[in-house]
Amino acid sequence: MRWGEVDLDAAVWIIPAARMKAGKLHRVPLSPPAVALLRRIRPEQPITEALVFDGTKPGRPLSDMSLTCVLRRMNSVSASGPPLWRDPVQNKPIRVHGFRSTFRVWAAECTSYPREIVEAALAHTLRDQVEAAYARTDLLERRRPLMTEWAAFASERR
Repeated sequence: MRWGEVDLDAAVWIIPAARMKAGKLHRVPLSPPAVALLRRIRPEQPITEALVFDGTKPGRPLSDMSLTCVLRRMNSVSASGPPLWRDPVQNKPIRVHGFRSTFRVWAAECTSYPREIVEAALAHTLRDQVEAAYARTDLLERRRPLMTEWAAFASERR
């Protein structure tokens, strides 16, 4: 995420097509907590190309291994018992890509949002070419409440 891609007033992050797997621009509605966080950390005069979240080296993004290492530490066995960060069905350690799966399962099981809204939030493309030809919207405004509910769920303390 770069500062030039973030519009805090419109509460949207616009990811350029060049950085998307499908090669298509993707707009992400930002939840109120996300906007509040970004406002807190935003420099007075942000540089358009500057990263919002630097990696260990300034000006460099987080590496692919950054979150993987965090998850490995979270999954390490402690003296207090087995690791808690496991898939409850398969009892396997969670993985970075699993966060997307978690969102998808939560949306399907805990909300009543239509499938196309959830799939648009994940930037999934339509496989049916006829249906894709008629899909002329990214459903941004319909995805806003979904992302706000996800933010509330993800930040809930259990």
